[in-house]
Amino acid sequence: MKIATTLRAALVGLAALAGLSTSAMADGGTVVLTIYKAGWIIGGSGGSGVLNFRGRAYSLSTGGLDYGLVFGGSRTVLRGRVSNINRPSDVAGVYGAAGAGIAVGRGARAIVLTNQKGAVLELSGTQVGLMANADLSGLAITMR
Repeated sequence: MKIATTLRAALVGLAALAGLSTSAMADGGTVVLTIYKAGWIIGGSGGSGVLNFRGRAYSLSTGGLDYGLVFGGSRTVLRGRVSNINRPSDVAGVYGAAGAGIAVGRGARAIVLTNQKGAVLELSGTQVGLMANADLSGLAITMR
């Protein structure tokens, strides 16, 4: 009887270990990005930010291209969380998005992005400037 109980406990333990994935052990943090964007048909963006992860702050740089209907210039400050990362460098990568919007003066912005490593950014914030867009855009984030 003791052997059956021990064997059952061992099998349950092995099944639990087999079911763990790296995403189940992934962690998250917070991100603040300031992005400057300007363009006429083809636009560009650049900026900086900070990742707070496991009690430490990491500097970030952003840059990207937009193609479609892009007109104007703006400054956007986005705050939110990053999830599904195991180390700070997992936030670095290329994020793609399709979007449309208009900002005259001050406007709100919210976006969810995923990179090739599986990091998910859920960001919202404010956009200031004159910007009209209906475009495809790519945002690259690098660690500084």
